[in-house]
Formats: sequence, structure tokens, C-alpha cells
Amino acid sequence: MPEGDSVYRLRQRLTAATIGHRVRDGELRSGAAAGTALAGLRIEGYDTHGKHLLTRFDDGTTLHTHLRMQGGWTITRAGRALPTAAREKARVRMRLDDGREVWGLDIPVVDLVPTARERDVIGHLGPDPLREDWDAADAVRRLSSRPERPLVAALLDQTRIAGLGNLWVNELAFLRGIHPFAPIGATDLEALIALAARCLRISATVPGMYQVTTGDRRRGSSHWVAGRAGRPCLRCGTRVLVREEVRDDPEQRRTWWCPRCQPHPGTPAGADVGAPE
Repeated sequence: MPEGDSVYRLRQRLTAATIGHRVRDGELRSGAAAGTALAGLRIEGYDTHGKHLLTRFDDGTTLHTHLRMQGGWTITRAGRALPTAAREKARVRMRLDDGREVWGLDIPVVDLVPTARERDVIGHLGPDPLREDWDAADAVRRLSSRPERPLVAALLDQTRIAGLGNLWVNELAFLRGIHPFAPIGATDLEALIALAARCLRISATVPGMYQVTTGDRRRGSSHWVAGRAGRPCLRCGTRVLVREEVRDDPEQRRTWWCPRCQPHPGTPAGADVGAPE
């Protein structure tokens, strides 16, 4: 699933490629506004909040989209056709005044709302570290309201802090030495949120550092635990464990952790949690 940094980078690409252009023809093909023509609208700007993308037009409307697990955006050059299989998945199409076409492919959330009422679709979200109105204290307050929640579940709750997905939640737990299923109230929330904000900003804005948590960009070495089930921990060599986040979770999220670097709060000091490999 795209995370907040993914959508932020998408926003930057779309801004550079399309801002100020007028839609020659196009339409929405999904959602309550399916069939709405977009011809004549000028793309005024883009914004993001967590994993949500907002495309603002000059008529006072905003296109709200969320990629979920499968969605994506692509732009084809003037005169170049999108493959038939991809066209069948198009949920948004905009042919620009220079002939290029912007396609929103397989996007499950497509809403057209008045720009003045954007809060109707994003008002439930918690603070986002990538926005100018980021409020770390508010994020800490929201997470503190249910201190008994497992850390991974609390950080994935977009109403508490927006933009963290499965990869970042797992990597942050490792970086802070926290067992992923320990209660969120058992950790230093201010330090955790400060680290989360710093990591997201680096990933979103620093060239070559997109979702690199170890500092090593080589394939297979860029993450501490995410996607490394059964492999040795890059820090101590202990076998990385994995389990389902939620039984029958349609998004098939997984939780990875090193039992030595991230001992469960109930594990006695010095206990054998797995031999290094």
C-alpha cells in the first residue's frame, strides 16, 4: 500500500507535469460522480493529507482520490495510446491542452467535492508530518487516548497520525526497540513521533532515500525488518519473525520484528529469544 511519503512524491510529480494545464476532455469513471465531464477545467494545484491526494480545479471543485492497495497514476505522451488492459482499469481520464493524458488507474476511491468542503473527505484524519500544519503534540495526544492498543494497530490508525503504512510502522518499531504488539502507552510517544516525522520527511524529499531505513540502498539491505521474515536481523543476526496483523485482513498486512532487538515487555532479561544466525 502506498504510504504518506509515496503519495507526497506522487503529488510532486503531478505538480511538475500538469499544474496550470487545462483539461481538453476527460471524465470520472468511478464513484458517486462517475460520468462527470472534466473538460474545460484548469488544474490549479495538488495537496496531500496522509495517503489521500487532492487535485484542485479552477471551478472550485476538488478531486479526492485514495490509491489503497492497487491504484496508480500515469501520464502518456501526446499521440501515445494507453494499453487496452490499462484503459479498462481507468477511473479518471484527463486529456490536457498539450495532448498528454493523465490516467488514474484502478483507483478505488474517487470523489468530486467542493474545495471548500474538503474536510468532508479528509476531516477524520490525524495530523500529517508532511503537512505545514503538522502538530506533533496532537498526534501524541491522540495516540495516548488508548494506551492499551498494540503499537502497530495504533500507528496504522489514520485518525491518530496520518501517513504511516505497514512498512513504516514496522521499521519504526525496530528503530525504537519496541515489540510491535506492546501497548502503545508503554513507549516514549514524543520520541517515537519525532522519529516518525523525521523518517517520513527524509523519505519524501531526499533523493535516493525513498523508504530507506538502514541507510544502505542496496537491494535486500534497505529495511531492518520489513519483508525480511526468516532472514537474519541486520543488527544482531537473530532470525526475523513475522505474523499476520489482522486475521483475514483483506490488505494482507504483515508484522515483522526481531525478537532480540525488540523483546516483548514480558520477556525476562537475558532470556533466550532466538539464536543468531
